[in-house]
Amino acid sequence: MDDAQLEARLDLLRLEHRDLDTAIAALAGTGVPDQLQMARLKKRKLRLRDEIAMIEDELIPDIIA
Repeated sequence: MDDAQLEARLDLLRLEHRDLDTAIAALAGTGVPDQLQMARLKKRKLRLRDEIAMIEDELIPDIIA
């Protein structure tokens, strides 16, 4: 993937990460949140964060001092 494709993928992942924040907050705001669903959303959010970090590392050039 070239840098432009990685940037586009990064934008999509960040958007999905923010959407999961909203979904988790909405689920937590219900009277009795579904703990299994909450755990799945949080796990997905962590995977997204890892993928975002991996792409950011790929976009930043390595500088050997």
